[in-house]
Amino acid sequence: MKKFIMLSGLLLSFIFLIVGCDFEANNTPTKQVEMFLANYQTLNKEVMDDLHQVIVDDATFNEKQQEKYKELMKKHYQNLTYDIMEEKIDGDEATVVTQIEVTDYTKANSKASVYRENHKEEFQNANGKYDASLFYDYLLEQFEKVEDKVTYTINFKAKQTDSGKWKLEPLTEEQEKKIHGVYEY
Repeated sequence: MKKFIMLSGLLLSFIFLIVGCDFEANNTPTKQVEMFLANYQTLNKEVMDDLHQVIVDDATFNEKQQEKYKELMKKHYQNLTYDIMEEKIDGDEATVVTQIEVTDYTKANSKASVYRENHKEEFQNANGKYDASLFYDYLLEQFEKVEDKVTYTINFKAKQTDSGKWKLEPLTEEQEKKIHGVYEY
């Protein structure tokens, strides 16, 4: 019985050591960025819920276009790659310099806008008025054809909480555009 208690105590100590080490390994600014970007790559529920909410709140697309855009973004997120370049810690604040590679929708968006201006009649309804839905169908078709990639540098900011855990700061609009492949320099 004493051996069992000693072994149980030893095993429990070992488990706490492993769990403690795992917490320490995951508690770095770099690890927080890696986990954050992995959520996009794996289509984490929170990421997908956010995407759904953005699409619904925007009201730019009709239902069919929303689904098409959602599928484009899912593919886009899964193909996102990244490379951590540097981690800089200054007290309880940190910056993680990261290069990401994503589908380059910026060019397709710009070209579609120019095309719309030069071919206005293609985006008019039967009454001769501009129909944004026709343009968005065209734009999404152009997005589906994009194969080019673009590399952006993102400086993720993190702060250490009172409990010692590193937490990423909310993304800026520029960072969001880079992740979505629509950032224009």
